[in-house]
Amino acid sequence: MAAVLTSVSDALWMAFRMFWEILWALNLGFLLSAIVQAVVSKREMVRLLPDDSPKTITKACALGAASSSCSYAAVALARSLFRKGANFTAAMAFELASTNLVAELAIIMVVLLGWQFAAAEFIGAPVMVAILAVLFRLFLKPAMVDEARTQTARGLHGKMEGHAEMDMAVTEGPVLKRILSERGKTAISHYFVMDWLAVWKDVVGGLLIAGALGVLVPGSFWKSFFLTSHPELAKFWGPLVGPFIAIISFVCSVGNVPLAAVLWNSGISFGGVIAFIFADLIVIPVLDIYRKYYGV
Repeated sequence: MAAVLTSVSDALWMAFRMFWEILWALNLGFLLSAIVQAVVSKREMVRLLPDDSPKTITKACALGAASSSCSYAAVALARSLFRKGANFTAAMAFELASTNLVAELAIIMVVLLGWQFAAAEFIGAPVMVAILAVLFRLFLKPAMVDEARTQTARGLHGKMEGHAEMDMAVTEGPVLKRILSERGKTAISHYFVMDWLAVWKDVVGGLLIAGALGVLVPGSFWKSFFLTSHPELAKFWGPLVGPFIAIISFVCSVGNVPLAAVLWNSGISFGGVIAFIFADLIVIPVLDIYRKYYGV
């Protein structure tokens, strides 16, 4: 019994220590996100995303990078933009960017993993968006988009609907004046709190899982599972198994970075870590939300 209590306390301490390390990064990232959301309205976002041209996709990535990093909020906001008239491909590009190109994610990755991982994330995310845009051009038919728009019009709820629909942006006057105005400060504070409310469950869940895995699972298991004794095979195995671990962990958004750090320290390959982090939008709860939003 004493050994169990010791293990639990060690896991909790590890989780708390990681939380303390990333707290300033989360606050900084959410502040930057809140400022942008306070001066760019969702109506303006829709106007900027009328088609799937390279220029529009680039705008979608820029807007996504400046918004919330919570996966559920990103999915809900992309649906909201699509319902209001944004191009479907552009809305999906926005969604990918808002979970993989945001400031807090990069800062946390630098703190827990190193700058190389943040660089790979910021190089890989635009590549992933480009591949998505090409695949949609080839295989996404207008009838399919119409069916998805009909489904979105039904208004079935997933998660973070209030976050996606709320628009308190100040749009009058120069940007600096908007930020420093009373309305601007109020909007920034509200968006900051909403971003924390959107992501705290993922953060806590990711930290607790990371703490438990780091303390309770023996290192020999991870070394065997990640084929560390066969370096050439491990390079290919890591990217294959990384997304699978993400899907079954149910942790997404920035909450999966602490877990990625544990996997990295346990022997998974560099590519496996990046694949794990990129899989934050295909975890089982998010897939179920896609079904509700856009149909089967």
